[in-house]
Amino acid sequence: MAREGGLIAWQWQGYERNHRDRANLLLHIVLVPAFIAGILATVRFLTWGRWLPALLAFVFALVAFALQGIGHKRERDAPEPFLGPADFIGRVFVEQFITFPRFVLSGQWVRNLGRG
Repeated sequence: MAREGGLIAWQWQGYERNHRDRANLLLHIVLVPAFIAGILATVRFLTWGRWLPALLAFVFALVAFALQGIGHKRERDAPEPFLGPADFIGRVFVEQFITFPRFVLSGQWVRNLGRG
């Protein structure tokens, strides 16, 4: 199912509402960069044929993502449910690599932190 305006626009539209809890915001500011670093390290190690470090980096990224999920449970407004595996993967990568960095750079992360 297509999201109105595309995934990036759709996710941005509700992002501020789903990221207001202070603890969740603090978790995200640490764990989103950790997820990104884990994914990039996974790709880098795979290109070098270093399978064990790639696996460890991927597990690191998964743990960072799972901990973000704990933070999301604290939010008053839950995110929309996933529509399936492809929606899950698309939303996770868009959030981690595009939407959350945009949220921080726009100043909305700091504004929400101050309200928390």
